[in-house]
Amino acid sequence: MAVKKMKPVTPGQRKKIVNTFEEITFSKPEKSLTIGKSKSGGRNNQGRMTMRYVGGGHKRTYRFIDFKRNKDGIPAIVKTVEYDPNRTAFIALLFYADGEKSYIIAPNGLAVGESINSGKNVPPEIGNTLFLSDIPLGTVVHNLELQPGKGAELARSAGSYAQLVSRDGKYVQVKLPSGEIRKILGTCRATIGTVSNSDHALLKSGKAGRSRWLGRRPRTRGVAMNPVDHPMGGGEGKASGGHPRSRKGLLSKGFKTRGKKVSDKYIVEGRKTKKRKK
Repeated sequence: MAVKKMKPVTPGQRKKIVNTFEEITFSKPEKSLTIGKSKSGGRNNQGRMTMRYVGGGHKRTYRFIDFKRNKDGIPAIVKTVEYDPNRTAFIALLFYADGEKSYIIAPNGLAVGESINSGKNVPPEIGNTLFLSDIPLGTVVHNLELQPGKGAELARSAGSYAQLVSRDGKYVQVKLPSGEIRKILGTCRATIGTVSNSDHALLKSGKAGRSRWLGRRPRTRGVAMNPVDHPMGGGEGKASGGHPRSRKGLLSKGFKTRGKKVSDKYIVEGRKTKKRKK
């Protein structure tokens, strides 16, 4: 995977860095695995705006992704690697031996024509899905389940991965992309390898219009509003706005907002956070 920097022939091209899409092998999606995707524009079922700065954007087709990978013992051939507008990672089209087709999130290094499998007694190779209890320690994985059979929930975005650290009875300790170490049941599944499109973090849009194509509208700063609209609004001239907080008044930038959850008991070590300079 590679990126390219555009020549500065226009203001919009000056700092633009785009994907070369070298891994992409096919442009049209499999019709049987797609459906039209409607947009809300940030409105609810009563037509009222409940989410600001959402609207517009290019029309999209949704691809159904197989996050469960529960067709055990049936090998599949990678037919194509495709772009998906609904996620940062690339996707791969599989043709199973029994004739079924499905999309999966493409791991880094998966090539067209390769055979992948899932279930017990499957070698821990790129693209194969195994139970956490069967994966060797130190292996890099993605598409982790949190509950057996529910489907992958963790490490699904471009370039992300988790790593098996140790075993603890029926649990496996996994280091997540955030740095958090969490206990997950060994009967949960994970896919070997890292997620494709790892250079996604290097991209730069170059102009505001590309954000509009993605359905993102211009965001108004809180300090630019009036006091009636935002706690940080008002003041004469370019006032700082006081303590950083949300529109609802919830403090940010250092104030912990994550509440206590029942699942906190499975956290062995918290995520790594940047220490504030003194």
